Amino acid sequence: MDDNWISTVLPSNMTKSGGNQTEINADLNGVDCMHVTFIPGIASIDTVQGLNDFSNSYGGIHGYVAVAVCLFGVLSNSANIVVLTRKNMASSTNTILLWLAVADLLTMVDYLPFAIHFYVMEPADATRQPFSTPEFSWICFLLFHASFSIVCHTIAIWLTIALAIFRYIFICKPTRGSYYCSQQRACYVVVTVIILTIVLCIPNYTINTYQFHHTANETFLINISTESYYYPDIRMATPEFKMIFLVNNWVQAILIKLVPCFMLVTLTLLLLNAMHNAYRKRLKLKSQGRRAESDKHGEHNRTTGMLLAVVILFTITELPQGILTLMNIFVDCFTTTVYYKLGDLLDIMALINNSVNFVLYCTMSKQFRTTFASIFCPRQSSHPKWLKLRLIKSKGGDLNSIEISEGSKKYVRSNKNGGVRMNNECQHLSQEPTVSELIFDDPTEITDVQVSNEKLLLAAESNNGVSAHAHGLVTDHSCL
Repeated sequence: MDDNWISTVLPSNMTKSGGNQTEINADLNGVDCMHVTFIPGIASIDTVQGLNDFSNSYGGIHGYVAVAVCLFGVLSNSANIVVLTRKNMASSTNTILLWLAVADLLTMVDYLPFAIHFYVMEPADATRQPFSTPEFSWICFLLFHASFSIVCHTIAIWLTIALAIFRYIFICKPTRGSYYCSQQRACYVVVTVIILTIVLCIPNYTINTYQFHHTANETFLINISTESYYYPDIRMATPEFKMIFLVNNWVQAILIKLVPCFMLVTLTLLLLNAMHNAYRKRLKLKSQGRRAESDKHGEHNRTTGMLLAVVILFTITELPQGILTLMNIFVDCFTTTVYYKLGDLLDIMALINNSVNFVLYCTMSKQFRTTFASIFCPRQSSHPKWLKLRLIKSKGGDLNSIEISEGSKKYVRSNKNGGVRMNNECQHLSQEPTVSELIFDDPTEITDVQVSNEKLLLAAESNNGVSAHAHGLVTDHSCL
C-alpha cells in the first residue's frame, strides 16, 4: 500500500494512481508526476515501461493467486491457533507465536473478500477511478480494509520483533531467561503491541474517505444515469487534514516500515551470531563426553533456528518495502512511477509470508508436529511409523536402556540394574506406567513410578533443565 494513497500496509490495496493524486503531489512536493516517464539515475524509460507491462500482466492474475494464498493461509493459521492453544504448548514463545497467528489469520480473512470483489469480480476499469464500486456497502468495506489491514500487519511485524528479542535473551541469559521472558511478560508484550498499534494508526483512520461520481446523459425526454460509483479518496481539503496526512506518512514510514526493518535485520544478525556460538559450545560439550548437555543445546538450537526462519521471512518481505518507502520520501515522483507498479507483487509477498509459518513449524518443531498429529490425525499418530527407538547410555556408559517415542508419548525400557535417562521434551503423556517402563508425565508434577518393585520419587522442574537423580534416573528438560 502506498503511503501517499489510502495508506494500508499491504502495499497494493490502493496503489493505483487516481482521484486527486496529482493535486496531492503538487501540493506537497511542488511536482506534477502525471506524465513523468523516468527518474534520472534511478529508473530509465525502459525500466518504467517494463514496470508498467509487469503491473498490467500480473494484475490480471493477482486476484486469483491472492485468493488461493488466502485460503491456504486461513486454514494454516487456524491450525496454528488450535495447536498453540493446547496446554502442553504453553510457553512465552508460543504465546507470541499464537497471537502472531491470530494477526496473520485476520489479515487473510480481511484480504480474501477484497481480492475476490476488486480483482476477480470487478477488475480495474481504465475508464473509472481505481477500486471504484457502484455499491455503497463495498466502499465502506474498502475503507475498513484500508485501516484494518495495516493494524493487523503492523501487529504481526512488532510481534515478530518481540519474538526475536525474547529468543535472543534466552540464548544470552540462559539462567535468567525464564524470568526475563516469562509467559506473563509475553502476554504484557502482546497487549502493549496491540494497543500502541491501534493508537499509532489513528491518523490513517482520519484521512481515509470516499467520493461519489455521478454522470448523466441528458436528452429532451429523459435523464438517464449512465455511470455512478463510489471511489476511495483522502481528505486534503483543509490545512489540518494536510498536516494529518503528513503525520500519517511519517508515522508509517518510520514506525511501521523503516524502524521494524532495521530491527529485524539487526536481530537476525544477532541471532545468527548467537546460534554460531551455541553450535561451537555444543561441539565442545560433545567432545568432552557431556552428551546430555550437548543434546539440550541441540534442541535449543533447533528451536532458535525455527524462530530465526520466521524472522528472516519477515525481513525478506518487509525490507524491500522499507527501502521503497524511503525512496518515496526523498525521490520526487518515485511513488507514482515505480512504487505503484510493484504494489501487487509486494502484496502477494506479504500474504505468502503470513501463510507459511505453519510449514515452518511442522518441518522444524517436533513438539508442534506431534501435537498437530494427536489433534488432527489421532489414528496416524499411533501408527508404527511414528515409533522411534534409540539406545541410551546410562551414567556409567553402558548401553542398557531403550528410549521409545510414540507420537506425543515417550518412555524408556530399562534392565533391572541399569540407570535410565529420560528426555521429557515438554511432552504431556497419557499411558499408565508398567513394570520396567517409565512414563514421564507433566514436568511440573511429582511422578511416582514403580520399576522392578522399587519406588522411585521423581521431583521434576520444567523451566531450567534441572536434572533429578533417583536410583539412576535422570530427567533432562530440553524445552524452554
